[in-house]
Amino acid sequence: MTNLLLEPARDTGCKDLAAVEEVLGAAKQRQRSQIDDVLDTGVVDEELYMRQLAQNLGMEWMAEIPAPESAIDLRDVCGPRVALGHQVLPVEVVGVEGDESLVMVTYDPFNLLAKQAAVQAIEMPLIWKMASRRRVYDGLRRLYGVGADTFEQILEGRDMDLENLEVQDEANVIDDDDTEASVVKFVNQILREALDQGATDVHVEPLANNLRIRYRLDGRLIDVAVPDQIKTLQSSVIARLKIMSRLDIAEKRLPQDGRINLSLEGQSIDVRVATVPTVEGESVSLRLLNQEKFNVAKLGMESFVLDRIRQLLDLSNGIILITGPTGSGKSTSLYSFLSELNTSDTRIVTVEDPVENKLDGVMQIAVKSEIGLTFASGLRSILRADPNIVMLGEIRDLETAEIAIRASLTGHLVFSTLHTNDSLGGISRLVDMGVEPFLVSAAVRAFLAQRLVRKLCQHCRVPVEITAEQRQRLNIPNLAGQAYEAGSEGCDKCRNTGFAGRLAIYEVALLTEDMQELVIKRANGNELKDQAIKDGYVPMRDYGWYKVMSGMTTVAEVVSATAVDLGGEH
Repeated sequence: MTNLLLEPARDTGCKDLAAVEEVLGAAKQRQRSQIDDVLDTGVVDEELYMRQLAQNLGMEWMAEIPAPESAIDLRDVCGPRVALGHQVLPVEVVGVEGDESLVMVTYDPFNLLAKQAAVQAIEMPLIWKMASRRRVYDGLRRLYGVGADTFEQILEGRDMDLENLEVQDEANVIDDDDTEASVVKFVNQILREALDQGATDVHVEPLANNLRIRYRLDGRLIDVAVPDQIKTLQSSVIARLKIMSRLDIAEKRLPQDGRINLSLEGQSIDVRVATVPTVEGESVSLRLLNQEKFNVAKLGMESFVLDRIRQLLDLSNGIILITGPTGSGKSTSLYSFLSELNTSDTRIVTVEDPVENKLDGVMQIAVKSEIGLTFASGLRSILRADPNIVMLGEIRDLETAEIAIRASLTGHLVFSTLHTNDSLGGISRLVDMGVEPFLVSAAVRAFLAQRLVRKLCQHCRVPVEITAEQRQRLNIPNLAGQAYEAGSEGCDKCRNTGFAGRLAIYEVALLTEDMQELVIKRANGNELKDQAIKDGYVPMRDYGWYKVMSGMTTVAEVVSATAVDLGGEH
């Protein structure tokens, strides 16, 4: 079999055949699927490799898997235990009545156990075809829903009547060890699927006749296919999540906050959990926070912004404020700055609500307002702990702002965030809080605003010409480079969306001497912006055009992310 799996790699021009040979040998010794190990190396193009393998074996290749005409019929013909347990996908029933066959798709034609299980469980002849692993996985999710195999085991263990599930007492679903283990496995599958797809959030939302589960992928909410009758396990699923996050499962009338620490393939994942009581039951939101290594270089800043940021990080005192709405990546930027400054001769202390990511060597304090530990009281205390650098999760009120200013004026470098639409709006926000303009000008060194835009999939993007009308209407400069847009059908790499991941677009406003004079005079926004531009300020939308012309994102994404700043112009 080793030669059969090596040939497609050679035929498709794989540049690291030695890696394929090595993993094939190791997989054979471990009795694992050799195809899985080859694909997991990342040295072969999955689509090309699998298609060539199908050709070599004489099997029909399915470049696209059609949506099932009747999903219920296919699920009845091939249950989730076989399909999900062996990663084989029923696609369609072909033939005339009385002489019908089921088309089954696999990505591993050498999995004889899967074929044997399918033959024994399915009461009709099978026609086997091949497709890429990604398409098989996507098809299984669409047809059965995440965790469907476990769900079926729960139902079987409970002897539930599938015709009358709505009358079952869902509060008693977990009543024995086997069923409880199945619920645990079901919840774990939901979380693992979210992590595998790169979701940032998971929302478990009770509806009148359903339990909706949604992932946030690249800033967009996506419905997750879940088994029918999932509503019957609503209390059990929510109770399991509350147990994992050490919340009070008996308290269902008040919101609660908690955390879950997960480990996936050696990677630590911190999950922030929030429950909210609704009329249909408790809704649970989970924020997935990878314990990643933060680095300023990984932020992908254009050189003219990166240079300014590095100048700011070299300061010994003053306040640097990051502005933007919730979910705009402010925390990632803050942690990246702190990681850059985290050296053996520097003491860094933070006050956060909550502590989203843990940084080695940084003293991090979590706000607990119920016992009086607020941003203001925490900051007041840590200033007596001899820090060089202080980070506040957010400046929310005048008291916190005044203590932060006092800290900056007494030789500390302070980082924090504000909720404003742009960088220059941070000036008026502080003044509106009650901070005197002369204190703003004396303490604040810069405002950094940012937004997140979706990043084009580099595998299926297509070039596009920016028209003269677009340039004039949106004031797009003639920058060097090629603009792209998302491919109409996407590809396996981006889940057929045309986008894969997100990137930040920035604007930095420095408080130069001229700007400080204007702040003290309470100049209006237009005067501040004109002076900032003279000082080298590049508005966020203009920054976005650099990312467009470097092929990283689209005109539409930049316009959408910066519409608030420019009056909703489209």
